[in-house]
Amino acid sequence: MKSPWKTTLAGGSILLALSASALAQTPPPPLAASAAPLYDPQQLPAQRGKVQQFTLTPRGDIDGLILTDGTEVKTPPHLSTQIAFAIKPGDAVTVHGLRAAALPLVQAVSITNDATGQTIVDNGPARPAAAPPPPFASVEQVSGPLPGLTQLQGRVRMALHGPQGDVNGALLEDGTILRLPPPEAYRFAKLLQPGQTLVATGTALVTPAGKVMQAQQIGASSDQLSLVRQPPRPGKGGKGGKGKRPPPAPDAGVRF
Repeated sequence: MKSPWKTTLAGGSILLALSASALAQTPPPPLAASAAPLYDPQQLPAQRGKVQQFTLTPRGDIDGLILTDGTEVKTPPHLSTQIAFAIKPGDAVTVHGLRAAALPLVQAVSITNDATGQTIVDNGPARPAAAPPPPFASVEQVSGPLPGLTQLQGRVRMALHGPQGDVNGALLEDGTILRLPPPEAYRFAKLLQPGQTLVATGTALVTPAGKVMQAQQIGASSDQLSLVRQPPRPGKGGKGGKGKRPPPAPDAGVRF
């Protein structure tokens, strides 16, 4: 007859082996952001100006500033809350970062409120970003505005860009941020020129930081609307969700 101790030890050995196997298959937790940036922001070029307004992602996160001289300052969405508490329109700020050669565009590493001295530094996200909302269904030809969407009409003040200089929307004269995926923004580039009047339908979001719309249709008038093709959902390729995985869509929130 087997000893109960031998049975217990055997069972314990099996449990330990299973636990070790599970641990080996479990990915390690994501690393937290470092306490200090890798590079000293003070060594980067400085851009000074006054904040005109925030720019927003379709989810309503702050992803940058527009200065009164028309300069776009790009920041990652994970700094949205810090920026909202430290900076407001009308504040004078000093931005350290990389300035684009051919555009009034700065990829910020730090932003300082000149009046309060409070500085926001991009140390990287503390955890993975939340998954983007699923795209809307794609229809090539439409006869009018799609039901259930908000429609707006306005005049373009300036085109907006991602951190790499890719056009991803427009700022309208009433302060509304209009967002399109970069490939579609290039396709509708003529409508996004300063002074151009356009009509757009989409999902609008009003926040304390401003108003943003993710465009689903856009055109010169309400009877000339064209569909804005949305990036495909990852892993969905062809009928029934089967097929090759599409390439990742351009990301306007690339870590600096």
